[in-house]
Amino acid sequence: MGDYLTTPELLPGERIDQLYSQDIKIIQSPQVFSFSLDAVLLANFAKPPLKQTGKLVDLCAGNGAVGLFMAPRVKGKIAMVEIQPRLADMARRSVALNQLEEQITVYQQDLATIFNQIRKDSVDTVVCNPPYFADLPDSKKNPNQYLAIARHEIATSLETVIEVTSGLLKMNGKAFFVYRPDRLLEMTAMMSKHRLAVKRLQFVYPKVGRDANIMLVEAIKDGRSSGLKVLPSLMTYDESGEYSAPVKKMLYGE
Repeated sequence: MGDYLTTPELLPGERIDQLYSQDIKIIQSPQVFSFSLDAVLLANFAKPPLKQTGKLVDLCAGNGAVGLFMAPRVKGKIAMVEIQPRLADMARRSVALNQLEEQITVYQQDLATIFNQIRKDSVDTVVCNPPYFADLPDSKKNPNQYLAIARHEIATSLETVIEVTSGLLKMNGKAFFVYRPDRLLEMTAMMSKHRLAVKRLQFVYPKVGRDANIMLVEAIKDGRSSGLKVLPSLMTYDESGEYSAPVKKMLYGE
């Protein structure tokens, strides 16, 4: 099959990037949306469903980075949910670019209404890179609306995301989030309110001697509240300012 059939049309300002470690290509646009290291960290931290029939849902999917990066490790189907039409369209074209239409479906809609498409209590794994910043009247928002919605709780809130995650998951289903450490207590309180017990936590630091700026969280639906594991910390950069060995491996493979 010739390349001309598989390469979807690119809109102005878009380019195709590659995550070399997974041999996945992804359509990006600096003006609209580019995946960040968070997506790579989450895709690497999250455990895919074990069963052939296991279903994975990527909420707040953006241009589809997390679901696409996990696709090689997922045996079952993947659903991506993204509210912004432009980003959902990028995700769809990236799915086509990687010839994953059989495995991945993109739903362009508000995640609060996803139960119309995906049955409650039917999902094995949910991954989510939610907007980090509360939508406070005085919070400085990106003038670029695409990025503002991706980063601020304009179109959804942390509580909605957690409530929907819990609603989608089967009993003992797992949720994986990437978020900001300064909202850890808020997040864990909301999780326990919505039947999610935090099981694994990993902090990511820009480099040695700096405060953590990213956290990775795994929770289980209807799990016991004891038995939290805090994993060894991860540095983004080493002393020389290069990506650290573990991060390099996530981006480029061995």
